[in-house]
Amino acid sequence: MLRLIAMFACFASLAACGGAPVQEMSDARQAIAAARVAGASERAPADLDAAQAAIARAETHLQAQEYTRARIAALEAKHRASVALQNSERANGTAEATH
Repeated sequence: MLRLIAMFACFASLAACGGAPVQEMSDARQAIAAARVAGASERAPADLDAAQAAIARAETHLQAQEYTRARIAALEAKHRASVALQNSERANGTAEATH
């Protein structure tokens, strides 16, 4: 719950920013790539799918020059990818512990 509140506070503070969210898009793509490398497509597919859906929304908003919406979606994608990475690592640790 605290993460959600922090996320919305971050979104509100970013609403004033006007330029294209180049760094946020890059960060989100890198986070998704890291989650894939960690095996999230097998161990945390729902989380990875959510991240990919969010980055797709961000790209759509970016093309429409809706930079605030693109920034918010990119931040969501990065967050979801981080969750996918954590869940993948957790699942991998559990799998290794049972062997």
